[in-house]
Amino acid sequence: MTDRIWKTALGAGVAMSSLAVSMPAMAQDAGGDIVVTARRTEERLQDVPISITVFNQDQLQKRNVAVASDLAVYTPSLQVNTRFGPEKATFAIRGFNQDAASAPTVGVYFADVVGVRAQGGTAGGNTVGAGAFTDLQNVQVLKGPQGTLFGRNTTGGAVLIVPTKPTDNLEGYVEGTYGNFDQKRVQAALNIPLADTFKVRFAVDRNKRDGYVRNRSGIGPKDYNDVNYGYYRLSVLAELTPELENYTVASYSRSRTNGYANKIEQCAADAAAPFNPVTGAPNIDPATGQAAASSRYYIAQAACDQIARQNARGDGALDVEVSNPNPGVAIDIWQVINTTTWQASDTLTIKNIASYGEYRERSAFNLESDNFFISDNPITRAYALRGGPRPGTPFKAIQLANQPGYDAAAGSTTTEELQVQGRSADGKLNFVIGGYLEFSRPLGYNQQRTGIFGNCADPGTLQCAGAVQLVPIGPALLPGAIVSESRTKYSFDNHGVFAQGTYNFTDKFGVTLGGRWTFDKIVGYAENNRYVFGTLPGIGTIPLQRVCNDNLNHPAPGAPNATPTNTVNLLTNGGNTGACGTTIVNKSNKPTWLIDFDFKPTPDTLIYAKYARGYRQGAINFTNPGIETVAPEKLEAYEIGAKLSFRGSVPGYLNVAAFYNDFSNQQIFGSLVPKANSGLSGGAALINAGKSTLKGIEADAGVTAFNVLRLGASYTYLDTKLKEITVPALDPASPFAQIIPLGNVGGPLTYSPKHRLTVSGDIMVPVDDSLGEVTLGAVFTYTSSQAVSQNVSIAGYSLLNLNAAWNNIGGSGIDLAAFATNITDKRYRSNYGNGFESFGLRDFSYGQPRMYGLRVRYNFGS
Repeated sequence: MTDRIWKTALGAGVAMSSLAVSMPAMAQDAGGDIVVTARRTEERLQDVPISITVFNQDQLQKRNVAVASDLAVYTPSLQVNTRFGPEKATFAIRGFNQDAASAPTVGVYFADVVGVRAQGGTAGGNTVGAGAFTDLQNVQVLKGPQGTLFGRNTTGGAVLIVPTKPTDNLEGYVEGTYGNFDQKRVQAALNIPLADTFKVRFAVDRNKRDGYVRNRSGIGPKDYNDVNYGYYRLSVLAELTPELENYTVASYSRSRTNGYANKIEQCAADAAAPFNPVTGAPNIDPATGQAAASSRYYIAQAACDQIARQNARGDGALDVEVSNPNPGVAIDIWQVINTTTWQASDTLTIKNIASYGEYRERSAFNLESDNFFISDNPITRAYALRGGPRPGTPFKAIQLANQPGYDAAAGSTTTEELQVQGRSADGKLNFVIGGYLEFSRPLGYNQQRTGIFGNCADPGTLQCAGAVQLVPIGPALLPGAIVSESRTKYSFDNHGVFAQGTYNFTDKFGVTLGGRWTFDKIVGYAENNRYVFGTLPGIGTIPLQRVCNDNLNHPAPGAPNATPTNTVNLLTNGGNTGACGTTIVNKSNKPTWLIDFDFKPTPDTLIYAKYARGYRQGAINFTNPGIETVAPEKLEAYEIGAKLSFRGSVPGYLNVAAFYNDFSNQQIFGSLVPKANSGLSGGAALINAGKSTLKGIEADAGVTAFNVLRLGASYTYLDTKLKEITVPALDPASPFAQIIPLGNVGGPLTYSPKHRLTVSGDIMVPVDDSLGEVTLGAVFTYTSSQAVSQNVSIAGYSLLNLNAAWNNIGGSGIDLAAFATNITDKRYRSNYGNGFESFGLRDFSYGQPRMYGLRVRYNFGS
């Protein structure tokens, strides 16, 4: 089906939604009576014209969901990027991906409040803390642009995490889990009604597990991709009057892990050598037309050597070789949310939601998960004779380190939202109007030091020796190293006014109109700078230079005639980094809207069609000199769907949706190739590069047979196409020679598998009620192959998870459960490092191997 036919079909569905064929009365099973808050009010799931996947607490437990990234395994439309570890994951729905410096395409909300914003050197923040999936009412995954009712405009969708509210009963539970990789997890909740109108609930989750990626270097930790967090939550519900309720939730998450590690699996053995070994003349790299960078050659050769060592040992996919002596990721998130609800009348409710939260992160890791040495070959030996680095010298490609006294990312977020919810006296009109304010402010500088191409024991404290970078000293080129100091502050203002209403012309036909005007502003300030170290014979490694990084001073964002700021010598000015100060402002304001037609021929049949305008704000990233800003995206979204419920001896439901998205001014990643001897390492830039279409079909079904067997299935077909790429022109003053966008015209978007399927089944084993309840369950998931860069794809994979539970054993209140995920111990790639163009290597991260364990839970109270 061509794009034109597809778009015409969906447009016709919008225009003709009321012409649906009448269907016989069918009812829904208990699953259809799930209450969701997708439209900011409580509604029955099957009555909401939005494609939603919902998980209750029992389902989350059976699937062993502990952190937000685990959720993506079981939600066909939801993808997760764990490039920098699961605690720093970013989400994508229907192919709308978030890259490091960009705003989220998927908003993550806890108790109706968006995740605390943060922006450091790598992706992180904008989500919930580790452990937030304990003691929940449900989790709702909303698909499609959420541009009218939710705080931040998102093009992909939203994840709503709904905690359990305090109840009238004295009750609670204690649960312990022990699993392989020495997993030890304890969860507990206690609900205390201190009075008829005042109740409190406390929940805690402590989880620790060894890493499943084994480090073979003998340096630093023995494993990576471990889990180590504590999570604490206090909820207070005060019913001040019969019409006035105040609900406060305070939470704190503390995570301390070794961080992630990828497996280096491919190298550019033919990387261009920087000099002719005989004449010493620089070589020209045919890929860029520039003098070949010494860094790419040395890194590519070292990567080939590391792969050879791995192969000689017989390493598996989960064996890595990382030489960082003290890596780690430490994240602290706390947040207080207060919701006041006033039932002003039978038809009018006023709700105020206010919050304050903070995010702090300290992180240190080798970006490429390497253990590199200068390769020993005729070319490197010839360079060594000319003063270059000696074969066998250890070095690291990119080594991020903590700088004493600073956080890698630290920010606070304050939100204030006022809603007026109402309905007309005749019940035909339901509406929500309101305003939203969000202020995110830095908690000091986001500051981190990064060793580049050096032999650094600790770049954070400038303990470095020279290695790959060749520094001109007089007529000679001697080994050198670079330490880049990232020193930034970001302030975000995100505000909006919104209104949405549904008018039911009859009991079968209704129209929803919604609109929002959003005002976004980012103010970024940077004092980025870098040290250049040289190793002098008989003297050692000393700082030869400290200058501002090559951020460009523009008269205004995007204006021509830029000038580099690296002319200031910070070694002679006393280290005053204020001389490097660069301020960039990126602001926009856009309207978004929604038009939806609903038709209910029977109480258990909903057919809908809608059109929505989506928008995502731009971004600033100082690590990409000359292309620090990107503009907002725009989306035209069309969707038709049906929600059908069935009653009788085999109750169930069937929900289907077809969608078409026309995406313009798209923010995508591009690899940066530095100019020779620029002093920069390359990397990846966020750019506005083109237009795309994203279309597909989603289906979700479930049945219960004879109250014994429950079957469920969810499937997503996703067809993405990058229709046009316009690579932004580099400023002549930029230190980069080329931008290589991660995508091909006519090809798919990255991290957008065409097929994803989840099938689940639960058997209620017939036993006497006095013995308790026994269930056996299985969940099968399939993800097809997907592109992860311009020229790289990762293979598809299937996973099988099993669980068994014996609840309320003999009426004791004790539950016993066993679980096993990835039962076949499948090795599958999940992410790609995008380092080939810059560094001459390809590294991949792998999903979790087989995990299994036992859970024991004691429930007490009413």
